[in-house]
Amino acid sequence: MHPKILLVDDREDNLLSMESILEKENYRFVKATSGKEVLKILLTQMDFALILMDVRMPDLNGFETASLIYEREKLRHIPIIFITAHYSDENIFEGYRSGAVDYIYKPIKPDLLRAKVAVFVELYKKNSQLQAQEQRLILINRNLELEIQERKSSQEKVSALNLELVRNVSRLEEANKELDLFAFMASHDLQAPLRKIRMFSDRLLVDYQNKMDEEGSAYLTRIQNSCKHMQLLINDILEFSKISAKREQFKEVDLNEIINHILTDFEETIGEKGVAVTIEKLPLLCVNPILMNPLFSNLIGNAIKYNRKDVRPQVHIYSETVSTNGNGENPESTPKKNYCRIYVKDNGIGFEQKYAKEIFDMFRRLHPAAEYEGTGIGLALCKKIVEKHGGFIAAKSDVNEGATFILSLPLVNGT
Repeated sequence: MHPKILLVDDREDNLLSMESILEKENYRFVKATSGKEVLKILLTQMDFALILMDVRMPDLNGFETASLIYEREKLRHIPIIFITAHYSDENIFEGYRSGAVDYIYKPIKPDLLRAKVAVFVELYKKNSQLQAQEQRLILINRNLELEIQERKSSQEKVSALNLELVRNVSRLEEANKELDLFAFMASHDLQAPLRKIRMFSDRLLVDYQNKMDEEGSAYLTRIQNSCKHMQLLINDILEFSKISAKREQFKEVDLNEIINHILTDFEETIGEKGVAVTIEKLPLLCVNPILMNPLFSNLIGNAIKYNRKDVRPQVHIYSETVSTNGNGENPESTPKKNYCRIYVKDNGIGFEQKYAKEIFDMFRRLHPAAEYEGTGIGLALCKKIVEKHGGFIAAKSDVNEGATFILSLPLVNGT
C-alpha cells in the first residue's frame, strides 16, 4: 500500500503543482481546498503519512485547522508541514504552537519538497511496521496469559505446564529479540536519507554561503535544525531498542556516585539557570549500572528543562524504604516485597495529573516542541529500564506546582 498524503490549499493550481512534484514517488493523494473539508476528510480517514497545508485559507486558516486536528488524540500522530509565502518569526511561532513539524516557503523548491516529504514518509513506514510487530507480541503475551490461567486450574497438569511454559518463554524471548533487532535496523535505515539531507545542506552552506542572501541562509539553517532534531529522535529509538538487563549485569551500585556524575554533565545548564539541587544520601542497590545513567539523566534533565519563568528551579532527590505489593494491583494475591522508593522532585511547570500514565508512552509530549526540545521517548525509556529491574515508575503533578517522579526498585533483584 502506497503512503497517503493530504494536500490542502484553497487554490487548485497550487494543489496540482504539489501533486506534479511528488507524483513520481508513488504516493496516494487526497486533496482539500479548505480547513472544513480537511476536518471532514479526517473523520473517516486517519491513515495519512503527512499533511501539506497552506497557511492562508478563507474561513479556517492553516494554524486554526492544525489546532482543531490535534485536539483529536487519534490524529496527533500525523505530522503537518505548513506551506506559506509569508516568512516571519510570528508566523513560525504560531505554526509550531499549533503543532507543525516544519515549514516550506513559496515558491516551492521541488527538490526540497521531495526531500522533506521522503523523510516523514519513511518514518511513517517504519513506525507502522513497529506497531504491527508490537501487536503481534501483545497477541503472543495474551495467549500465554490465557494458557497459564487455564493450566493452573489443574494440579495434575503442573509438569506439562512447566515444560510448555519454558517453550513459550523461549519463543517470547526470541520474539522480543527480533523486535529489538527490527527497531535497531529500522532506525539505521532512517538515517540514510537524513545523512544525505545534512550532507547536501552542509555543502550548500559552505560552497554557496557568499552567493546566498539572508533568507536563503535561514532556510538552510532551518533544514539543519530539523535534521538535528530527527537525529536525536533516531538516537533515542536506538537507545530504547538496545536496553537489556540480564542477571549477570546486575551488581551493587552507589547511586550517589552515578547522580553526581550526571550532574557534571548538566553543570553548565545548572549554572545558567541557577538551579538549586538537593540530593539526600541514597542507598546501595543491586542494579544494572549502565542503565542507571540514562534513567536518572532523563529524569534530572526534565526537572531542569521544564522550569517556570521567573522562578528559581529546584530539584530534590531523596529516597525511602517501603514494603508494598508492587504497583498496587491485586494486593491480596501479590506478596509484599521491600522496595527502595526514589523521588525526583522539581518546582517546574508540572502537568495535569490525568496525564500521569500517558507521559510514559512512546512519542507522548504534553508541550509543543517549539517551547521545549525533546523527542518524546525519554520517559518511555525510563519506564522500560525500571521494569527491566522488576520495579515500577509513577508520577504526581499539578500545573505550575512542579512534578515528582517516583521510582520503586526491589531491594533484592529477582529478575
